[in-house]
Amino acid sequence: MQRSNPLFRWLLFSLPLIFLILFYFYPLLKIVLLSFLPEGSWNPARLGSLIHSPIYGRILWFTCWQAAASTLITLTLALPGAYIFARYRFFGKNLLQALLTVPFVLPTVVTAAAFRALLGTNGLLNNWLMAGFDLSRPPINIDQTVAFFLLAHVFYNYTLVVRIVGGFWAGLNPDLGAAAAMLGASPRQIFYRITLPLLLPAIGSAALLVFIFCFTSFGVVLILGGPGYATLEVEIYRQSVQFFNLPMAAALSLIQIAVNFLLMWLHARLSRKSQVAFYAESATGTAIPLETTGQRVFVGTNILFMVLLLLTPLLALLARSVTGEDGLTLTYYLALFSTQARSVFSVEPIAAVANSVGFALAAMSLAVILGLLAATFLASDRDKTSTGSTIWDAIIMLPLATSAVTLGFGYIITLNRPPLNLRDSLAIVPLAHALVAFPFVVRCILPSLRRIPPSLREAAALLGASPYQVWRRVDIPIISRAILVGAVFAFSISMGEFGASAFVTRPHTPTMPVAIFRFLGQPGDLNYGQAMAMSSILMLVTCSGFWLLGRLEGRNTSPGLLK
Repeated sequence: MQRSNPLFRWLLFSLPLIFLILFYFYPLLKIVLLSFLPEGSWNPARLGSLIHSPIYGRILWFTCWQAAASTLITLTLALPGAYIFARYRFFGKNLLQALLTVPFVLPTVVTAAAFRALLGTNGLLNNWLMAGFDLSRPPINIDQTVAFFLLAHVFYNYTLVVRIVGGFWAGLNPDLGAAAAMLGASPRQIFYRITLPLLLPAIGSAALLVFIFCFTSFGVVLILGGPGYATLEVEIYRQSVQFFNLPMAAALSLIQIAVNFLLMWLHARLSRKSQVAFYAESATGTAIPLETTGQRVFVGTNILFMVLLLLTPLLALLARSVTGEDGLTLTYYLALFSTQARSVFSVEPIAAVANSVGFALAAMSLAVILGLLAATFLASDRDKTSTGSTIWDAIIMLPLATSAVTLGFGYIITLNRPPLNLRDSLAIVPLAHALVAFPFVVRCILPSLRRIPPSLREAAALLGASPYQVWRRVDIPIISRAILVGAVFAFSISMGEFGASAFVTRPHTPTMPVAIFRFLGQPGDLNYGQAMAMSSILMLVTCSGFWLLGRLEGRNTSPGLLK
């Protein structure tokens, strides 16, 4: 698509822009005005504690510190994994890569449940150690510590680094290293002087995303860290829900948005210059089979680490869902099909599965359409130095940088009168989910669009194709797999979305994450077991989508399309 068609570009972007104005900027502006101008007049005294109290400065420092520590640890542990996926070809590679993506889209309540099932005071590992060594007290005691949620952050973001850096690494031209070797360079010199400088944009892009996700961490810190630790997101939740101090919550939200917008802008510039993909396909064109014992040991050690870090908590979750006081049982799963006395549900809990699937399909459809249009708009500007396109890219990513608590309150306040009287409508749930999933779809599709040679579009235009025909008959077929990746991400993110769902779902239409949270908030072994069972179902549904994606990657006949 040519830059000489600005009208068509803006027509493409009009629908995503209207969606952002109605369901992001308008609710956000409304809650800010309600917080700062409750009676139409500005009262700066209501925010005096933000300036004078050292508490909020410490919260901001802790938020930055834990995000930086999580990013550094994740990069250190994940870069070897990125190397083996980029460099080597081994049995089960696509399946393993698909499974490793599952933790990234799991809701925070599931992650908390999985880590508690494995490493909690009454977790499987402590129970095994106490039984095996005849101990009277649990040897592992990391509940409500920084180490617990830092480990969970690595669990979440490990695959993000592997996908971004590994996909970019696999796409590097191997002739550069071969030429350097012919000139006498050692493998170490090739890495530090050629490979590493080329990888820096991908590493920087991955590091920024990991920092952003950890900077806005909410459920993991709230559940695993306990009341002694608070990020900006957790403090926004406390000020809004526990103290109902909306001015303070809105002020903290604006600080969070400002920091994240700057980070998103930096990420957009890196992605634009280096064409780093958020979710790159497993490239096999330059991968080599394992030949030496050293290679097998290195790859095997990394795979074992991945299994221990990423799959063991999920397996512990499955085991806990079928384990009762008397051994193996299906009681917790069967209980999902009935409404118990004093239940926190007005319907059978299993109905939450159908609700989540229905909402996810609707949110996926909307997010894919909006993401495709927005990505086409951004990709149509071929000028890599364009500041305007980079700013629009960062604006599209803003929903990921905004507190779900703030947006949830904004929806309740603004979507309650015609023509947007949606507060009691089922449509508000997929709309909220699509707002969260839409930026992920853009990140999946945009790199593939930017890699399409302009000569293909120019040839179609010379043959008389209109801009719309070029887009439909040239761009869409080439990026079809990237669209599928975005759809799987949108579906999985909607299935696991918790922050906004906690505010906009109705009691008779709970989603799976909301149901899990309600179960975890109730005492008793049956409620905890049902939380484990529901978490396992959500995990298996999410895993199946990425397993299918991995199978399709294995059959792909166009390697490098999504690199």
